[in-house]
Amino acid sequence: MATERKIIVYIATSLDGYIAKPNDDLSFLDIVQKEGEDYGYADFINSVDTVILGRKTYEWVLTQVSEFPHADKTTFVLTRTSQPSIGKTHFYTGSLKELVAKLKSEEGKNIFVDGGAEVVNALLKERLIDEFIISVIPILVGSGIKLFNDGRPEQKLKLITAKSFEKGLAQLHYQLDNN
Repeated sequence: MATERKIIVYIATSLDGYIAKPNDDLSFLDIVQKEGEDYGYADFINSVDTVILGRKTYEWVLTQVSEFPHADKTTFVLTRTSQPSIGKTHFYTGSLKELVAKLKSEEGKNIFVDGGAEVVNALLKERLIDEFIISVIPILVGSGIKLFNDGRPEQKLKLITAKSFEKGLAQLHYQLDNN
């Protein structure tokens, strides 16, 4: 029997827990940029064939790049407004729980949750995230968009790996601890 696909959040955050400064400012990520260092992203992206992200994150990404970076993967953009699909990118208005159940029942690689915070927190409320790969950037930004919001159920995690890098980034890989 095939291994069940995992829902994995792969994201960067400031040490004080923000994924963006006010006005969707991600400039603090630049402090860990290093030629030839992708912090495991290429290997991770090759381990997934499906992406889930929110409409705001999707629209923000499109303002930053000329071509949607996940166009080669089956992508579900969570939105309240129906839109026709664009290639393998589908605009999903249904139940998050039903989408995850459907995806997990299918054969394939893992499923990448590419943000934003609303999507991560909606998945957390339903206990649908299997793993977290969180890159902690060595900065306290003070305000912005928090990765984790209040009002979700407690979920115990098990540390898989912790890596530190030359530029001060610490990458923590956790899985849900079902014990």
